[in-house]
Amino acid sequence: MEFKEIVETRYATKRFDGQVLSGEKIDQLLEIIRMSASSFGLQPYVIKIVTDDAVKKELMPASFGQEQITTCSHLLVFCANLDVKGRIDEYAKLMGKSGVPQENIMPYIDVMKKFEAGLDEQGKLSWAQRQTYIAVGNAINGAKSLGFDSCPMEGFDPKAYSEILKLPENLIPSVLVTVGYAADEPKPKLRYPKHVLFQA
Repeated sequence: MEFKEIVETRYATKRFDGQVLSGEKIDQLLEIIRMSASSFGLQPYVIKIVTDDAVKKELMPASFGQEQITTCSHLLVFCANLDVKGRIDEYAKLMGKSGVPQENIMPYIDVMKKFEAGLDEQGKLSWAQRQTYIAVGNAINGAKSLGFDSCPMEGFDPKAYSEILKLPENLIPSVLVTVGYAADEPKPKLRYPKHVLFQA
């Protein structure tokens, strides 16, 4: 499937058929998400993967009763990671292990540390969430490219999700992506015309 066809045919699935995706399909999707672009390459997020039906049912009230949660194969909870400093330290080690010369590592890490120092807690959250949404774009288009469906969702209670999933304080649930095989039909896709969105 060409990328143009992927973005034209992908839609926000409201109900899945309950079929469980194969491990191979999920691994392929996770690799597509892992390769997402992000500022500095830091990928300041963690994605909690929920497959247990009991946990999905527990999350339903915190998801305002949306049936994507309990009918999907996998629920991906994209969490912004507020521990930017820790992520930078991890990245420095990752660069070293990948063979980047030490003289190239420290200047780059210093730039990231200066950036992090200029952010307050709200700034860290906002920045991390913006990076998260890049990965979400890869997730929903990636799912379609692999032959299954998805739905990005902001309609949920982040605090309740944190409690139910027992997330550490630095991880803030920011957006959900449910994936599986659709049990509904897509409606005609309505988008603004080019002259509304683009200006010379």
